[in-house]
Amino acid sequence: MGLLNMLPAAWRRSTRPATATRPSANPAPASPVDEPGWVKAEQAIMGTAISAELWCEDPAQAQAALAAVMAEMHRIDAAMSPHRPESELSRINREAAEHAVPLSEEMAGLIARALHFSELSGGAFDISYASAGQLYDYRAGTAPSDAALGPAREAIGYRGLLLDRQQRTLRFARPGMRIDLGGFAKGHAVDNAIALLKQRGIRHAMVAAGGDSHLLGDRRGRPWMVAVRDPREAGANIAVLPLQDVAISTSGDYERFFIASDGRRHHHLLDPRTGRSAEGVRSVTILADDGLTTEALSKTVFVLGAAAGLKLIDTLPGVDAVIVDGNGQLHFSGGLRQAGH
Repeated sequence: MGLLNMLPAAWRRSTRPATATRPSANPAPASPVDEPGWVKAEQAIMGTAISAELWCEDPAQAQAALAAVMAEMHRIDAAMSPHRPESELSRINREAAEHAVPLSEEMAGLIARALHFSELSGGAFDISYASAGQLYDYRAGTAPSDAALGPAREAIGYRGLLLDRQQRTLRFARPGMRIDLGGFAKGHAVDNAIALLKQRGIRHAMVAAGGDSHLLGDRRGRPWMVAVRDPREAGANIAVLPLQDVAISTSGDYERFFIASDGRRHHHLLDPRTGRSAEGVRSVTILADDGLTTEALSKTVFVLGAAAGLKLIDTLPGVDAVIVDGNGQLHFSGGLRQAGH
């Protein structure tokens, strides 16, 4: 039985494989989609595929709106990339073990939200995982030895992130600490992009950054159809969900990974408690009102596992989850189970 056939009936939509193209690294002009008024633009930013699709009667207004979305993505990448020495994030990682580092209001707010999710998850979500994360090279197919991972694992621990919200500073409590906002920077970016579109009078749009999407309105009388890919069958979907006015994020062990000589899958979704790739889950899809929440919770539930993850999700109003566990079995949060009957 295929994964799609195990979905609640209300969520079955299509068994056709999904098709996707990776956008060019160069800015692409807005292009017509499938009917007058719809335009779309794609770029490669933040190390992932960024796309924005919207409806607007005024072509000039549509172009300006798409340009604003891409400019915001570039701005967030410049501030939060761990690979840019001049970024605010890189400055924090260089200096916060030595002294309290002044933060922008945006960065302070994001770190505060990160600490909230850390408390909520008992440490399953932890942006200080980066001390271990930097030791993996997925392109080269290398993982740290236990000896190398030991000191990095000792540096992990969100309670060592000393955020002074009033003074707007951050200090690391111990040497070797690092943070990475890869757990929800893209969710924050799609939320900001949708807010910008709303300010410009756009009422129908979808902005996607890799596995994170935020939908504004519907497709003018029809829902947006968002695919959830099969984590083991390339090009196939486990579901295509009809959605509107919602954010959705999927985290999977197929995004950045390599298979070691012993057959173990090393992927980028690390368990902060071990510094190793989380096991027991293949993919997690979260639906909620905002992308920052969906991206953070998709990582959280992946680390917690299906049982503990669903237990957490079912305590959060307005949040739902679809989980594919390590055996390929589907699990649904209470809201989706009710929708299927």
